[in-house]
Amino acid sequence: MPLALYALAAGAFGIGVTEFVIMGLLLDVSADLGVSISAAGQLISGYALGVVVGAPLLTIATGRWPRKTVLLALMAIFTAGNLACALAPDYWTLMGARVLTAFAHGTFFGVGSVVATGLVAPNRKASAIALMFTGLTIANILGVPFGTWLGQAFGWRATFWAVTLVGVVAFTVIFFLVPRAKAAPEKSDLRTDLAVLGRPPVLLGFATTVLGYAGVFAVFTYIAPILTRISSFPEAAVSPILLVFGGGLIVGNLIGGKAADRWLVPSVLGSLVVLALVLGAMTFALRGQVGAVVSIGLLGAAAFATVAPLQMWVLEKAEGAGQSLASSFNIAAFNLGNAAGAWLGGVVIAHGPGLGAVAWIAALLPLSALAVAALALRLDRGPALGQPVSARS
Repeated sequence: MPLALYALAAGAFGIGVTEFVIMGLLLDVSADLGVSISAAGQLISGYALGVVVGAPLLTIATGRWPRKTVLLALMAIFTAGNLACALAPDYWTLMGARVLTAFAHGTFFGVGSVVATGLVAPNRKASAIALMFTGLTIANILGVPFGTWLGQAFGWRATFWAVTLVGVVAFTVIFFLVPRAKAAPEKSDLRTDLAVLGRPPVLLGFATTVLGYAGVFAVFTYIAPILTRISSFPEAAVSPILLVFGGGLIVGNLIGGKAADRWLVPSVLGSLVVLALVLGAMTFALRGQVGAVVSIGLLGAAAFATVAPLQMWVLEKAEGAGQSLASSFNIAAFNLGNAAGAWLGGVVIAHGPGLGAVAWIAALLPLSALAVAALALRLDRGPALGQPVSARS
């Protein structure tokens, strides 16, 4: 794999740490800024909203720029946003800085996916996307725990200073290692890009992403109370178990990328089936501690096994003009799924049937995504189900 892909992974690492590390620092932030824990929790929602809104806006605004220039501008926004977080004097300044930082998220992964696929042979495109997303998985397994420890030991602002430094490093390696990308096609304009988004297979691809990832976050958002109240683990055991989840993310990400390179459509459908089965089985596995740890690892693997296939599928449906915009919209769809899943899990817990039912209800979401994907295949008279990607290139 080209070194440029590792530069993209460095940017993905920084973005992943910024998105998730705040979860471990809510108590510190709320105490320091004098706000409630629930108000501090809205910093997570604000970030997600920034991703959903910022992805299409920045992608449209930079549509005619060379893609390397776009990536460098996004890392500059990311770095400036984290610097503003570290210096934020009050809650609302911190919220604004979080939203600013989030604006870089969706477009970076969207444009980065297009750049990554252009760096490798046609039969390795999904693996290239998976390698870039490895930065996000490593952020979860290493960066977030370290950032949480740093913030708890030296103050939450220290974490954002550290991530600002990561942004500087990522900007530098992208500048030196990513080749000068070509500008967007001359004939590309907003009208043609939006026309791509209006294609039924593309829209259904977005819906598949939202539903599939909503299933993951319906459970993962509430993983701490699930492990402590259902599996009877002490609170101190939650962090080590999440390392198992992070290991699953890395394995599933790489497997999903390699599978999608060879059999794209079966990878999309198969990964959704596996995700539904894992979520359904968790309902029973969580009753025992060994089963809980195994199922958490499998959930991580199943969750990220869907990422590269879904991202590659949308890119193929949006081939030509509008690829960057469609790719960024799909990243926004992942985040919309995160928010929807967290909301659904909360409803199940608060209004019944309760915490123990979250997993099997979550399993219905990837099954719904599977139905949407099947509909997209019927509408799109594309390649046969078993046709390799290389044969379609």
